[in-house]
Amino acid sequence: MDIGGLSMVMSEQRAAQQVDVSLMKKAMDSGDQQKDFIQDMTESMKMQQAAEPHKGSSIDVSL
Repeated sequence: MDIGGLSMVMSEQRAAQQVDVSLMKKAMDSGDQQKDFIQDMTESMKMQQAAEPHKGSSIDVSL
């Protein structure tokens, strides 16, 4: 293979790697946002349960 062809292949591989890293960073950021949302919702539910401890303690079931 000639030097020019090798250079093009290496450049394409480097670009593909940069795209992969960029996508991975976005996925990680999205995961962090979801984690923060779940933590906020959990805290909110704990506060609501503390304010109204009687709610959700029993269920009426009829057939």
